[in-house]
Amino acid sequence: MIIETKALRKTFRSKRGTVEAVRGVDLAVAEGQVFGFLGPNGAGKTTTLRMLSTLLTPDGGEATVVGVDLRRNPGEVRRRIGYVGQNGGTWREATAREELVLQARLYGSSKAEAVRRAADSIEAFQLGAFADRKTTTYSGGQKRRLDIALGLVHGPRLVFLDEPTTGLDPQSRSHVWDEVRRLRSEGMTVFLTTHYLDEADALCDNIAIMDDGAIVVEGTSDELKRQVAGDVVTLGFGADGAETVPTARKLLDDASYLRKAEESGTDLRLYVEGGATAMPQILRELDGAGIVVESIELHRPSLDDVFLHQTGRSLRDEAA
Repeated sequence: MIIETKALRKTFRSKRGTVEAVRGVDLAVAEGQVFGFLGPNGAGKTTTLRMLSTLLTPDGGEATVVGVDLRRNPGEVRRRIGYVGQNGGTWREATAREELVLQARLYGSSKAEAVRRAADSIEAFQLGAFADRKTTTYSGGQKRRLDIALGLVHGPRLVFLDEPTTGLDPQSRSHVWDEVRRLRSEGMTVFLTTHYLDEADALCDNIAIMDDGAIVVEGTSDELKRQVAGDVVTLGFGADGAETVPTARKLLDDASYLRKAEESGTDLRLYVEGGATAMPQILRELDGAGIVVESIELHRPSLDDVFLHQTGRSLRDEAA
């Protein structure tokens, strides 16, 4: 395993009291995969990421990253990993080529080696068309590709990507996805945090979902979705529907096709057997009781349904 943790913990203290941000996290990440780390704001995933990348010191537990004890030798861990933060780190007055050469030099490369590594990165990440312009002229997608190149110029076996596509347009997001797939095909391990459920679904070999400082579920996307039995029917009752949701749920609670129901604001999610046949029955029941449905949607379980199933909250709503 390229990452192994056991009972990893982090507590923050302030005038308002003590907060257990990470409460005994156990992780095992195999080499050569894209590992997705999901969770709402405040779940503890960023704190965990910052500990694994040596930016925070754990208060307890054990961790090995790229074969090195995280707590005993953080400097060696830092030399073996790449890290790409949410906000990037490019200097407005430098060019991509200058940034890449400097980054390689900071990791101990000779000047000639740094120039070679920079040239290789420019080719690999398709930066050539703008590599010698100042970064202040770059688009958001171009800056993000440079950020990732900077995190990899020293040739790490493991890279941490923290929300790599936040704020990017669809085309730029697609380019970043292609880069992540390329890195995996070349044997690199990518530890990816993201709020985008479609991104995790498309890219990640394994996924861990975190909430309230702990891992609540882990597995492949398909394995996680299989935990949510049946189809999902989402009923929307409009802006004034919050009072209608409990009434509709109570009416449908004893239906033979219903496995589980979840209330979410003005929506009601029903986990059912045979969604296509259940939908007409649902509408007949509600219509007979005089309950108006403004929208109805049928879909197979998603990662958001997994999170809702595990925690009672919607990850999609949290991200928004």
